[in-house]
Amino acid sequence: MTQLTNHEIARATEVVTAVETAFASKVVGQRTLLRSLLVTLMARGHVLMESVPGLAKTLSASVLASSVAASFSRVQCTPDLLPSDIVGTQVYDPRSATFSTQLGPVHAHFVLLDEINRSSAKTQSAMLEAMQERQTTIGGETHRLPDPFLVLATQNPIDEEGTYVLPQAQMDRFLLKEVLRHPSPFEEAEMLRRVADGSLRGTSVDAVATLDDVMFLQSVADRVHVDESVLRYIVEIVNVTRYPDAHLPADVARYVEHGASPRGAIAFLQAARGLAVLAGRDHVLPDDVVELRHQVLRHRILLTFEAMAARVSPDDVVDAVFAAVPTP
Repeated sequence: MTQLTNHEIARATEVVTAVETAFASKVVGQRTLLRSLLVTLMARGHVLMESVPGLAKTLSASVLASSVAASFSRVQCTPDLLPSDIVGTQVYDPRSATFSTQLGPVHAHFVLLDEINRSSAKTQSAMLEAMQERQTTIGGETHRLPDPFLVLATQNPIDEEGTYVLPQAQMDRFLLKEVLRHPSPFEEAEMLRRVADGSLRGTSVDAVATLDDVMFLQSVADRVHVDESVLRYIVEIVNVTRYPDAHLPADVARYVEHGASPRGAIAFLQAARGLAVLAGRDHVLPDDVVELRHQVLRHRILLTFEAMAARVSPDDVVDAVFAAVPTP
């Protein structure tokens, strides 16, 4: 692996700054969400977003896609949504007595699955398989998905009637899970000012980067140096989630039913590298691992029913896990 040059770091910083500026022109606040989206994009992963309605999840996805000149599609998930509605299907033409392939909305660079937990388990599986394999099969013919490819799935935590909870094995396929919060009073006032003067009209911006720039950022992230001590730190953190009785206080350990899989360790590595690029560095710091601890682990640690009854959140357990592992 060749070492990153100052020129490459400077170019990466220039691209990131341009995308951040374009994003901020349409989306007020949500800086944490933008950070997670950029990190996920550089890591070639996918992101799960959870929040109540109206917190700019769809707008954020659309603006980010247009800022890098990427194709964007949105799928509103419903119980009657079929796998072919997402992946695509073959249509028979009686005039020529032949079948033609119609690709579904998943064949875009950025795919927003709105309220993914409202679609059936069969449809969820079809989409998540496309996420993992980055290809679809229609009528025995394989179709590669575009590169870069990013899935942004959303779910609403307060209206769960008639929903299909994502299985833990499928949740694990998302690099990060971002929980969005309401804007601050200052941000909400700024949002109203922009609505009043018309500057928030539309859901896209002029492209400030290209898909080649995105792939350049991905290649830069792949070459960010990770010291052996940071690798051991990640392994120790994930190990604590698997064996909580041996490392955590008894009043916390009893709330953990299952810990993170090896995908969790890989996610920490990839996310930390992405954060280093955002910070303009060619190496990972332990703080990069700490900074995205909740986003990486909150959907990978399965809590007991006792934890739910006691209103213990996954983030509380994640904090306890990090408190148990010394920072290198």
